[in-house]
Amino acid sequence: MDCDRSHVGTLSVERFARNGESAFISDLSSCALTENSASDIDTEGFLMEFSIPIIRRAADSDDPNSYANKLRAKRFRQFQDWIAPLPRPVRMLDVGGTNVFWELRGWAGNTDFQIVTLNVEAEDQRYANIQPIAGDATNLQQFGDCSFDVVFSNSVIEHLFTFENQRRMASEVQRVGKRYWVQSPNYWFPMEPHFQIPGWQWMPVGLRVAMLRRWRCGWRGPLPDPVVARNLVDEVQLLTKRQLRVLFPGATLLPERFCGLIKSWSVVSEFPTNGSGSEVEK
Repeated sequence: MDCDRSHVGTLSVERFARNGESAFISDLSSCALTENSASDIDTEGFLMEFSIPIIRRAADSDDPNSYANKLRAKRFRQFQDWIAPLPRPVRMLDVGGTNVFWELRGWAGNTDFQIVTLNVEAEDQRYANIQPIAGDATNLQQFGDCSFDVVFSNSVIEHLFTFENQRRMASEVQRVGKRYWVQSPNYWFPMEPHFQIPGWQWMPVGLRVAMLRRWRCGWRGPLPDPVVARNLVDEVQLLTKRQLRVLFPGATLLPERFCGLIKSWSVVSEFPTNGSGSEVEK
């Protein structure tokens, strides 16, 4: 892996499994975590940690019983209900998807669903119904308009560094898909899901960089290099409900709640609101 590479406006093929709501991080961040593993321990042998260990355990997607996996499974059941009326086989594009994600969902090898997974680098093909390809989430020029019955994306759009890149991805998702389901964490939820520090996204950038350089924050850090730390801070741009409405005009927003607060949004086109049993916001 090229640890100096930064893909602005694109997705990384690297899946950092224990990353809470976000399953994908840039190549640079995954390399930095590996290269700085020795600095995770201070001179007395104690972890230089700013985040809360119990939160990290709850967000561990390697653990099938973690709270994060339970939420993800519940959300996916909602997606299954939404997709159920579509004729088979369903042709899908998963922006930022992986073989492992669909294995865990039980759709790997299911020929009712023909899935193209798109990342910066293509994974090896393991299943006849899953075709991994290389591409750019902000420029899906290899696909024509309405090429897919469904475009799916889970916790990816917040990893594109800028709102302009997010706008490009949203535009491409709406262009190539007849329908879409795009999930992203809520900017106003107090616990930031990537760095796992309350209010992280509301702090000044300089403070976040300084904290990440010194301490472990969620699954990231400590990262003494200020350029690497700033890159990781800049990469994650959480979105508000208002911003999602700008990116996806006319879509239905499905809130996912924790303790009454909206933890994340699923932005969905053509959602059958009547009788669906789901909370929706038009």
